[in-house]
Amino acid sequence: METILIIEDDPSMLRGLKDNFEQRGYTVLTAADGEKGLDAALAARPDLIVLDIMLPKINGYEICRLVRAEKLDMPIIMLTAKGEESDILLGLNLGADDYVTKPFSIKELLARANAF
Repeated sequence: METILIIEDDPSMLRGLKDNFEQRGYTVLTAADGEKGLDAALAARPDLIVLDIMLPKINGYEICRLVRAEKLDMPIIMLTAKGEESDILLGLNLGADDYVTKPFSIKELLARANAF
């Protein structure tokens, strides 16, 4: 895996994730809202998407659904504060490959990303 797209609207979270993945040799693309994130996913076709759910413009569930509707099969890890069972099931049923709730361990997230 080489290129990761992180779609996250919290600037400090986005920066921390970007820095951690880059330190491990990944090329990192970022987007701070759902519209830009969807555009980047469709144009760049990254090897992995780390996707927040609660985003401005287009939410993460819709991004996941639209990416899968385009028959793109890159792994998607949802990274979100929405931790109810119904939220998790919705994300997985829309095509996410993994679901991590905030707060989270960066080491665990990196290990999950490496598993793909």
